[in-house]
Amino acid sequence: MRPDATAFSPRPDGTNHSRPYGRSYRYYPAMTEPHYLAGNVAAWERHAADYVAAAEKAWGAAEPYWGIFELPERDLELLPADMHGMRAIELGCGTAYVSAWMTRRGADVVAVDPTPAQLETARRLRAEHGLAFRLEERGAESLPFRDRSFDFAISEYGAALWADPYRWIPEAARVLKPGGRLVFLTTSTLSAMCLPDTEAEGAWTLVLKRPYFGLHALTWPDAPGETEFHLPHGKWIELFTQNGLDVLRLQEPQVPADAQTRFPWADPAWAHRWPAEEIWTVKRP
Repeated sequence: MRPDATAFSPRPDGTNHSRPYGRSYRYYPAMTEPHYLAGNVAAWERHAADYVAAAEKAWGAAEPYWGIFELPERDLELLPADMHGMRAIELGCGTAYVSAWMTRRGADVVAVDPTPAQLETARRLRAEHGLAFRLEERGAESLPFRDRSFDFAISEYGAALWADPYRWIPEAARVLKPGGRLVFLTTSTLSAMCLPDTEAEGAWTLVLKRPYFGLHALTWPDAPGETEFHLPHGKWIELFTQNGLDVLRLQEPQVPADAQTRFPWADPAWAHRWPAEEIWTVKRP
């Protein structure tokens, strides 16, 4: 999966609707479906089978790990050690292994994702591991929960990469309680600028392939219909501020030179010298 230089900046608009939910949550007005969503869902329907083995491994892991190089939780500390009494939401959960990790730490978890095949794997593994948390088939751009519903929100790729931040960040901010935190991990801005246009061309390069200014939505010439989202760091901070979120930290993990990954396009030597991924932690004051 590689982006090309096609960039655009759609903003949310459209009509609203609502429908009832359960006792703990209620549905909020939804925006019109994003133009890119159908293409991304179709892509992940195709990719879902390729991620089953990785899902089974992650669900069975004794300790959480993160990103394309599976960096250990003990180094990154993305999750609270004790989540008892916390309501948590995973945005773009995929196969929902992060939700499984949070549930084991005591959280009351809701996981949302728009891809049926991914959720099918998540439901199977949830039953096999005997865990109880809610799965919702929908995107993170329009959440069916009331304001100030959650203590903690997280996205490992998922919404962080595949949803327009101008849509999903306001929603995440809206459903966070005062003092609540949002953590998300995605491909770094530098990585997005250094990736070749197609996977056949290999891993990150030492040459910038696309501009920093104007970075937003990126499409792949070898993956029609798929759209990823990246922002310059200044635009991320501006977006957080506009939605009442304070930045607590930005992590840019340095990968060990001998790191392993299942992705053939991910070069550990490159990621040892430059940040391949970035992790934002923000808080609703």
